[in-house]
Amino acid sequence: MKKFQIAALTAGLLLAGGAAPALAQESASVHRCGTAQLQVKLGRVDAGAGNRNAPLVFTNRSGTTCTLYGYPGLIMIDKQGDALRTRARREPGPRHTVTLKPGKSASAMVHWTVIQVGSETTCPAPYRLMVIPPDETAHREIPFDIGQVCDTGRLDIQPIK
Repeated sequence: MKKFQIAALTAGLLLAGGAAPALAQESASVHRCGTAQLQVKLGRVDAGAGNRNAPLVFTNRSGTTCTLYGYPGLIMIDKQGDALRTRARREPGPRHTVTLKPGKSASAMVHWTVIQVGSETTCPAPYRLMVIPPDETAHREIPFDIGQVCDTGRLDIQPIK
């Protein structure tokens, strides 16, 4: 099918839906949040029974509205600046497009354990965390001096909401 036929078909479907053209125009003008638009920080760490949970907070620091969808990428770094083994495991869950107006935030929960697993005798102690927003290649580096991360560097991450 040619491009103009697809566009005409799409326009016809949108017009049949009543309110859809306004939504289509609005969503067409909102773009994905780029790394440069976002401030990233780790929220309050909750501890219990060897487990740790904390929100990874993304704030739109630009002057335009943007969207986030999916999972961020994560890489732990030690005090010397070297990458630590990081197993970022995506927890299943519904993914939604989150629209961030200027100054607004969204978050993704991160979970890790501080108890040695299996044959582990030590667990690495990260100092910083590289956070790659969904669908981006550039990263933000944030403080991550949270003690140790066991289970061979496993960080469970939920989708951004």
